[in-house]
Amino acid sequence: MLKAMLRTSQDRLTTRHHAFDGWLLLATLSLMLIGWVMVTSASTEIAANLTGNPYYFSIRHGIFVLAAIGVGLVAVCLPLDWWRRKGPLMLIGALLLLFLVLLVGREINGSRRWIPLGIINIQASEVAKLCLIVYVAGYLERYLPEVRRSWGAFMRPLAVMALIGFLLILEPDYGAVVVLTGCVMGMLLLSGAPLWRFLLILAVVGSGAVMLAVAEPYRLQRITSFANPWADQYNTGYQLTQALIAFGRGHWFGLGLGNSVQKLFYLPEAHTDFVFAVLAEELGLFGAIAVILLFALLVFRAFRIGRKAELAGNPFAAYLCYGIALVIGAQAFINIAVSSGMLPTKGLTLPLLSYGGSSLIISGIMMAILFRVDAEVRRLGRRPMPEDDSRPDLNSRPETDIGPGVRPARGTTEPDHE
Repeated sequence: MLKAMLRTSQDRLTTRHHAFDGWLLLATLSLMLIGWVMVTSASTEIAANLTGNPYYFSIRHGIFVLAAIGVGLVAVCLPLDWWRRKGPLMLIGALLLLFLVLLVGREINGSRRWIPLGIINIQASEVAKLCLIVYVAGYLERYLPEVRRSWGAFMRPLAVMALIGFLLILEPDYGAVVVLTGCVMGMLLLSGAPLWRFLLILAVVGSGAVMLAVAEPYRLQRITSFANPWADQYNTGYQLTQALIAFGRGHWFGLGLGNSVQKLFYLPEAHTDFVFAVLAEELGLFGAIAVILLFALLVFRAFRIGRKAELAGNPFAAYLCYGIALVIGAQAFINIAVSSGMLPTKGLTLPLLSYGGSSLIISGIMMAILFRVDAEVRRLGRRPMPEDDSRPDLNSRPETDIGPGVRPARGTTEPDHE
């Protein structure tokens, strides 16, 4: 009984000191704090021009950060079984939300992506990302052997993704289509599905993407402006050229916080889609690399937590972490690549950093899920194993009068009673 009490106390102390992933917490809070500072710096001029208050967007973003932390604290209390059971309902809710935004959504810059709810606009695609990840993780847990063997089970998640992608194209939100398609295919690949299936699907999807690109003139102009933005720097290439100028001004150490020139009505969407360009201008190459390393650390820890869950025999938690890592990593990569001229312009926010309530709150819930998975895996790892009564304890002195170093016959000792 004393031994069991000592073991329980030791487990509680271990849980108290190692109850969460410190590196993941560091990366998450650092990106949120940097995002708040950069949104404040990038939005002062445009906020003063639009509202008369230079800190209008900064105050709203701060409220969004606090809301994301608050919602995350609630989400981290939900057990993984709750997410597993709610997966199908969440998928239905996401489909209804994507359909509703086409009817009553608010149109901004030619895209109908937001549902107005008074002081906040809900971006339907952000909610769909979380719902789709939860659903696909539950599906892979239930049908993992079939996904690896048959085409039918393999294609069902992709059919769901095709339906969501069709609704997103109607908005249009092509960046979200790319991110979610890559996420679902990445989760299927990590589940052990044959590689040749992905190569075949990539060939088909790539052909369709080419046809979509040449079907509309403005899409083709985006691609050509991406390849050579300086050829039409005052029209189709304007946004990218201004972002590249911001990168060039930053040099090694930047112009200093608040000293960006491009945010003074030169760079459109400076506090949302192109906040990384302002960051590079004010903090320089070293500041930009530091942010990239924080994203790399966050994605690495998410994959590591997922791998630990997989080894612990919890496939739902594992694929949930893999999906979150893929979405955050893909969205961060695309946003940074667009800002630096490596990819065509896409309307994607930088997770945890760009201005936007929906993106911040959904990202906060995703981070909370990672912390919940890590906590449950750690608790399972510390669960005391049942002792084998037939195996002698070589470190304890036998409770008998036979003498030191001499063990009694099996079955002569009395069992401990708690």
